[in-house]
Amino acid sequence: MIIELSSIQIQTLREELREQLRRRETQLDSLKSSADSGNGADMGWQDLMAAIAAADRAINETQQALDRLDDGSYGRCAHCEAGIPYERLKIRPLSRYCITCQRRHEAA
Repeated sequence: MIIELSSIQIQTLREELREQLRRRETQLDSLKSSADSGNGADMGWQDLMAAIAAADRAINETQQALDRLDDGSYGRCAHCEAGIPYERLKIRPLSRYCITCQRRHEAA
């Protein structure tokens, strides 16, 4: 099935991804500030480091999605190259797989 995203859909998704990136960068800055100031003791050092690593991964995933938008590969399954429906991308803008391939990936 051929699924093409409209320019309006692409712009909507780009704006959502940019907003996610901004929020995640703010979150990472806050976590790093807590670590630097020693205020992370309340959270527990290991928990704080895990939260920083998770925020960093989320930023990388979001930036990769924005890069895919720029190079035209966004909205295509990374495995089978089928189009990913807009409805799925709207709910999960970081999706790299169509539903069929995602299920296979999770079952493996």
